[in-house]
Amino acid sequence: MKTWLYLTAEGLDAPCANWPCCVWSPTGERRRLPLHKAAGELNGRLVDVLLPMEMCSWLRSDPWPSRRQPRPQALAFAIEEQLSESLEALHIGIGPRDRQHRYPMMVTQRARFQALLTLLAEQGIDVRTVHVDADLLTDDQALGVRWFGRWLLGGGLPARVSLSAGALAALKPGLPEAIHWLDEERDCPGIDEWILKGGGRPIDLLQGAFRRRRSPLPWRGASAMVLGLLVLTWAFGEARLRFLESETWLLYARSEQRFRSLYPGQERIVDLAAQFQAMQSRRGQSQDTQVARLARLTEQVIGASNVEVQRIDFREGEGWKIQLTANSFVELEQLRERGQQNGLPVTLGSASKQNNRVQAILTLENS
Repeated sequence: MKTWLYLTAEGLDAPCANWPCCVWSPTGERRRLPLHKAAGELNGRLVDVLLPMEMCSWLRSDPWPSRRQPRPQALAFAIEEQLSESLEALHIGIGPRDRQHRYPMMVTQRARFQALLTLLAEQGIDVRTVHVDADLLTDDQALGVRWFGRWLLGGGLPARVSLSAGALAALKPGLPEAIHWLDEERDCPGIDEWILKGGGRPIDLLQGAFRRRRSPLPWRGASAMVLGLLVLTWAFGEARLRFLESETWLLYARSEQRFRSLYPGQERIVDLAAQFQAMQSRRGQSQDTQVARLARLTEQVIGASNVEVQRIDFREGEGWKIQLTANSFVELEQLRERGQQNGLPVTLGSASKQNNRVQAILTLENS
């Protein structure tokens, strides 16, 4: 059973130990009390924190073409034009993909969220998850719910909003007619339990740099002592082998120096003996194979895409590296999938966005 701590919208203007909060008893009864007293009531239990929607913004990406989970950086860039602040100043929590293949995101100011977590830690509150109230509404229908003196819009609506009664009255003519309305003061005395145990898929803001760290296990102290004894025993044995190792290393260094003089193009050496045998066996092989693979990549993958090639390099042991410029991260993802469909082992790396273009390095690895 979850233990909820609701930080109400009343304390947003001056976050402190007196922030008006709400916790629920085992019988479901509300208890309104300031944060410092709520911390005493919780008594060190794991807590699921609930924030007011006024502290966050909810956005959705465009339909994502790939079935694979995109990187958070790619999703952040996808909604960058909808944001009023730079990405560096914001913290973005990402939810699961919906039926329209879009990714919902909850956005808040990074510094403000960090200050909130610090405040909770100072009060001795052990936070397990952080959700937003309007995001808890079940997503099987469009909902408007009056809760703690404001109206929350969400559920099946393409929005998560908190409104005053006056703002809702002005906005209501433009809302869909199919919205189901609930008022905690009139219609639904058990609305607290209905919201907190709803069937939605709320976004947990403890992601990325704010991901919850695991608590240390109680037996770690004893394990550290045992490990220390093992390390000490190993150190004594290591000292006796130092002379043999130094001689072995000297012999290896000479062999490596000789190998580099024979094959100056081999900058990275992992297994000297294996690489030497491989180089000997590859002497008679034609280099036309690599050029043919590049031509195939150019014709079947790059030629079918709307990207610009800036530079092409080849490194022995790593393959072809092609610096590209594309219009979007989606275009790069489609390029990578096209390469795999044509049986070419391509990977994308070093992706970055400059102005309205995206730069990345496409690698065609050696087969």
